[in-house]
Amino acid sequence: MNSSPGGLDRRHFLRNTGVAALAIFGGGVLAACSSAVNQSKGGGDDNAQPVKGGTLKYGVLVDLVPANILTNTGTTPYVVGLVFESLVRYPHDKLDPQPLLAKSWTLAPDGRSIALVLRDDVKFHSGRAFTSKDVEFSLRTYADPKWSAQLKSTAAAITGFDTTDPHQITLTFAQPLGNIFDLLDTVPILDSESIDQLATADKIIGTGPFRFVQRIPNQQLVFEKNPNYWVPDRPYLDRVELSIISDNNAQLNALKTGQIHFADGITYRDNENLGKTDGYRVVTYEGAEVQMYVGVNVANPALADVKLRQAIAYAIDRDRIINEVFRGAGYALNLPWPKTSPAFDDTRNTRFKRDLTKAKQVLSELPKPPKLPLAFTAGYATYEATAQIVQANLAEIGIETELVPTDNATFVKQLIGGQFPGLWVTDHSWAQFTPSTLTASAYPFNARKNTSHFESPAYVAAADAAWQLPQGTGPDAQRAYGVLSDQLLDGLWLIEIGVRFAQGTTSKNLHAVNWTKRRELALTDTFLA
Repeated sequence: MNSSPGGLDRRHFLRNTGVAALAIFGGGVLAACSSAVNQSKGGGDDNAQPVKGGTLKYGVLVDLVPANILTNTGTTPYVVGLVFESLVRYPHDKLDPQPLLAKSWTLAPDGRSIALVLRDDVKFHSGRAFTSKDVEFSLRTYADPKWSAQLKSTAAAITGFDTTDPHQITLTFAQPLGNIFDLLDTVPILDSESIDQLATADKIIGTGPFRFVQRIPNQQLVFEKNPNYWVPDRPYLDRVELSIISDNNAQLNALKTGQIHFADGITYRDNENLGKTDGYRVVTYEGAEVQMYVGVNVANPALADVKLRQAIAYAIDRDRIINEVFRGAGYALNLPWPKTSPAFDDTRNTRFKRDLTKAKQVLSELPKPPKLPLAFTAGYATYEATAQIVQANLAEIGIETELVPTDNATFVKQLIGGQFPGLWVTDHSWAQFTPSTLTASAYPFNARKNTSHFESPAYVAAADAAWQLPQGTGPDAQRAYGVLSDQLLDGLWLIEIGVRFAQGTTSKNLHAVNWTKRRELALTDTFLA
């Protein structure tokens, strides 16, 4: 699937992820030596001097679903970003892994193993020291299907864990993993002693800058500063409070009246106006773009014929959706890859430009389809508006649809379980990572089991060939991604609409807001002044 994002109209899911394509360095030492906290910042720093203390009040659209803590959906990215840390972290603008809980690493020339040197000054919030055993536990837990983690297939390809040294670990792979750094950037380091309480949110224990304190279901999540955080004098904030405000206008009013400093659910149109108003900043989550799409259940007899899916693809007015719903904060696509991806190909990307004549011609070769259900997440202006335009576009060529507003929890369940009966509208992430991660991992794209029930030996072969490359860039990778793109266009079980840049909105007294490629909050350096 992916992930989602917030800070736009009422979006909630797939919050996460980045741009660009991962440059895997095939051999020798890949010693990442930049500071773990020296990352590009957002939120309008404007030369303000850091101030210690204070409580950041953040309005989010949906409550945490504890069982989904490893799925990057809903509010989980915010919680993960506050409480947990990963081994490496990508900067916003490229897939060049930087140190976090791993200080350095050596990737084998054949891409079948990696040795990591870990920090020796890190403790969990419980006071227990972080060791190589915790890395093994976290990767094994992430691979466990019960958590529905999207990169679980990559985690499951790790066949060996050498934890002889508590501050070093060597991972051995069943095959070359061109996306190994995607995994190391994504997997949060989990506490084995409290894992049974993680899925219920009774305890959420990590090594991150903030400790989980309290959850009042459907009302609030509270976090306090980790006094033993390994980064000196960080974080600046004493406390972070996430308030569930499930209405766009209510979040806008809360921001304007000073009840919150940061909002994840203000609409693009309102952000457009706030960006011109003194006292507010609109944060665009660069490197964490997401893609809107129309999903198709090919097990539905009416949708089993690719010609019907082609007619739908020709009918969609992508430019209208980008311009009207997202106020121009994005661009139209036929394929999932953003412009910064090594898989991006402008020629392939225009195969299904809007063409009503061609759509009607293709449709004329088929029996008239029945009315098709078109699901979207209820109460979210972005999804609803997109679904309405798609419905109108399909009506233009004679395809009737019935809009099916679906509550957030049910929608996520249907997405993960492949339970949509017809069409659906949502967004995905992961295309901003190494291209093979999308087709090996994301729910809608997984070559072996996906939301659409699409099956194709040729697609499996193309996905595996891209995934098993020792390097994620270069001529071999480009050829593999071209084959993969052709499979996506020929199968057309997902009909891409375009990239959407997620946004958040802050008061001007909030500074140095940061995020990861999955739109996890990274507030180590954030302060109020």
